[in-house]
Amino acid sequence: MIRSLGGIIESLEDKAVVLSVNQIGYLIHTSTTRAAYVPGDEAFFYTHLVVRENALDLYGFTEKLELYFFELLLSVPKIGPKSALQILNQADTSLLTSTILASDPDQLHKLSGISKKMATNITTHLVGKLDHLDLGEVSHTSPGSLLSPNQIDAIDALITLGYSQSDARNYVQKQERGGDTKSIIQAVLKEIPMR
Repeated sequence: MIRSLGGIIESLEDKAVVLSVNQIGYLIHTSTTRAAYVPGDEAFFYTHLVVRENALDLYGFTEKLELYFFELLLSVPKIGPKSALQILNQADTSLLTSTILASDPDQLHKLSGISKKMATNITTHLVGKLDHLDLGEVSHTSPGSLLSPNQIDAIDALITLGYSQSDARNYVQKQERGGDTKSIIQAVLKEIPMR
């Protein structure tokens, strides 16, 4: 099993990079939307090798926690490597963590475009599987890890205006939970430039 690779970015593919390691090019499926990979730059990936009948596919992540969540998602019924990568492209590890710890699939469903059935399946299957992790700020008793309905509506509105899901979520989380949707959006628009 190839667990990590470090080398030079040779080229960018659709949701993948070619990493040159000692003059061997490895195609690594990853989120090219999250990190700015530039050909010629050094890069390091924690990897998971998927062995299929007709292919060996490498999936790579810049953070060990992302790899851990990728492998957790693979343990959920009906989620394969491509679906797991797509989920991690849409929902970061902090959103997955807070959703699973709170057993609240609506947080995952509303904020990332994942179907309600899949979000429920993820939270149901992964409950109790994060207990041994050192999750830092996110804990079972952390009320700030979840968003209010008005914050969720504000995120949806900002995404409609053209902001990325992660930018919208990050800026909305900085606002007070008690505000109404309109005031949250107005406060965020004062902080971030219009697209």
